[in-house]
Amino acid sequence: MATGAVGGYLAARLASAGHDLLCFARGEHLAALQRHGLVLYSDLGDAAIERLSATERGAGHDPVDAVLVTVKVPDNESAVAEIMPLLKSDTAVITFQNGIESPDLLEQLVGGGRVIGGAAFISAVIEAPGVIRHGGQLARFAFGELAGGESERVGAVYDAFAGAGLDCQASDSIMRVLWAKFVFISAASGTNAAFRSSMSEIVTKPEQRDVLEAAMIEAAAVARAYEVELPADIVARQMQVAESFPAGQKASMAHDLDVGKPLELPWLSGAVARLGRARNIPTPVSDALTGALKPWVNGA
Repeated sequence: MATGAVGGYLAARLASAGHDLLCFARGEHLAALQRHGLVLYSDLGDAAIERLSATERGAGHDPVDAVLVTVKVPDNESAVAEIMPLLKSDTAVITFQNGIESPDLLEQLVGGGRVIGGAAFISAVIEAPGVIRHGGQLARFAFGELAGGESERVGAVYDAFAGAGLDCQASDSIMRVLWAKFVFISAASGTNAAFRSSMSEIVTKPEQRDVLEAAMIEAAAVARAYEVELPADIVARQMQVAESFPAGQKASMAHDLDVGKPLELPWLSGAVARLGRARNIPTPVSDALTGALKPWVNGA
């Protein structure tokens, strides 16, 4: 839920390994999945799944063991309405969404302690209906219980992912992983969108690079205000990640802005600003990025 860029990458890998999938999609993308299956182009290996069970509605389908949630946070309520008929009492709902608050937001909707936190480190796009393009060499996934520690169901997810050849980690501290990613993705999304620029452009322009780094410093300060233990060099590490982006690659929120879709702004730069205010942490750069992008938060 759903079989977009990240979800499509996971679907292609898991289906190639023989897993039984139900893939959610809409419009022309759904029609292509139903007619021709799913195609993945990736430097890590292409894949073509000719037969795929694809739908827009969850009602009428058999219950599932796990749901991989890859929709944008603003789509949570409509997505959950479709997956609820598929859930058993022990169905794992793994969220691979941006933002530090997404696991709690999803748990409020599905209940039952079903949610497993997840982080996806990948850049991919829907290139055409039924076609996913993965850029670069990075495609890594981490997941774990929100309360920390190990569990049988996290182990089962790990076995499925690793068996499909996915680079994955079963984390006993997934919230720390999510905060570390949040330091990067909040700053990357805000700057890529506000400057209408790719990451490779931003890191080579001193005035834009400074804004990117300052936004990361703010997000890290907010994390520490919430007693999250991040490495002392977290900003330097994440700046190295930014420098490694292939030419022309953008954060997903910048793509959404380009095509007039609603933005995840309230859960990225907006969340840095909001959470910072709650702990009296100044976030002037995140405030400015949020203000600059707010007119487009609901789409074009």
